[in-house]
Amino acid sequence: MCQLNVVVEREGSRETVLEAVTELEVTADGVVLSTFFEEPLVVAGVHVQRIDFLGGSVVLAPDKSEVAA
Repeated sequence: MCQLNVVVEREGSRETVLEAVTELEVTADGVVLSTFFEEPLVVAGVHVQRIDFLGGSVVLAPDKSEVAA
């Protein structure tokens, strides 16, 4: 099984959004994260910056419009 931890990187620091993520979908509303036992979580205003398959993590970063705000 391949489960990932998802973090948001802002101004050089990382914040864990969700652990043991089983599915990630990029939609017009944001990045939708799913796990086995929780409702899907929509993270708005971000994009996928990097995926580390070996380390088991996905790094999200704020969209440019969110940084300027």
